[in-house]
Amino acid sequence: MTKRTAPTIVDAAISEDGAVVTTTWSDGASSRFHSEWLRDGCTDESSRHANGQRVFNLFEGRESVTVLAATPAAGGGLRVVFSPSEHESIFDARWLRSNQYDRMPHLPPGWSSPELRCWTAADTIATHQYEAVSGDDTARARWLDDQRVRGVTLLRGCPTRENSVIEIAELFGFVRETNYGRLFDVKSVADPINLAYTADGLKPHTDNPYRDPVPGLQLLHCIEAAGSGGESQVVDGLGAALRLKEVDAHAFDTLARWPLRFEFRSADAVLQTEAPMIELSADGEITGIRFNDRSSQVPRLPFDVVSDFYAGYRKFSELLYGGEFAIEFKLEPGDLFMVNNRRVLHGRKGYKLESGTRHLQGCYADLDTMHSTLALLKQKTGSSPA
Repeated sequence: MTKRTAPTIVDAAISEDGAVVTTTWSDGASSRFHSEWLRDGCTDESSRHANGQRVFNLFEGRESVTVLAATPAAGGGLRVVFSPSEHESIFDARWLRSNQYDRMPHLPPGWSSPELRCWTAADTIATHQYEAVSGDDTARARWLDDQRVRGVTLLRGCPTRENSVIEIAELFGFVRETNYGRLFDVKSVADPINLAYTADGLKPHTDNPYRDPVPGLQLLHCIEAAGSGGESQVVDGLGAALRLKEVDAHAFDTLARWPLRFEFRSADAVLQTEAPMIELSADGEITGIRFNDRSSQVPRLPFDVVSDFYAGYRKFSELLYGGEFAIEFKLEPGDLFMVNNRRVLHGRKGYKLESGTRHLQGCYADLDTMHSTLALLKQKTGSSPA
């Protein structure tokens, strides 16, 4: 097999005002880079500390940054001299190629990273074995990458001793403690502060929508399983939101624009926030779903918006509860499932207490620590699990 040669820069031209550099690549492609962007990306010793942090102020001084000279560098990169500082920097060809924003496809509003995989009821949950992920870096990276891409994973063969959910969370990060504690027991109790602590069924929902920020990950570990009933359900909120945009763009835009109030009260906590059910980034990418009809309150919206809001709310509910984006499964002792709480809804069917005790232990963790651990594991193993 012939190894492909990475493209290199063979020519560079500067606009008359020095604000843009246009590069020509060895494969015939071209790219444009703004002068401020290039200066911002400098990685030489006088621009970045050894730890990677920037050590200069991009906007220090009154004059705008422009380019005095731009030529191909040894190794196929780009040599740039900036004005007014006359700072010189060499840019790696691979780095420039992977960041050539001039040629990046534009993602339409409402879409998310193409790496993320939506799923439906016809799919199955990505399943991994505890023994493998706890003892092998490559297996752990595969588990975490499935979690990143799909938003939900199932881990089988976990210890059935209590509190082991904490140890599993620590395989990739840190537990996020809340008013429920470092961990919480999901089983029927007298005088529950949350409907989760009953034998009743729970409609699919995201957890803690009344927090800002919400916990990014939730882990639920089965210690004991009821003899009948109590099946778990997960729903791909991202897939449902994208479908809503497809079938009713106005409903999608309404739910993404106008906030809903969420609230939780107990003897030791009063938690409140207002946020849209569908959260978007500045460029229209879906960044989160908040959906929990047990914690939502009546919205405070302009009179002319309320009817459209409830119409959109109904359509989104129908998609989330309709079953198309839902997977149902029965947890056995030693099973643990983890959901991206900013994307995936989870719920359960009711069960009868006489059918046996259903005891889950859960905890929360943050997405950034999982992503960090995954990146380090990929570096260590040289793998690309996705």
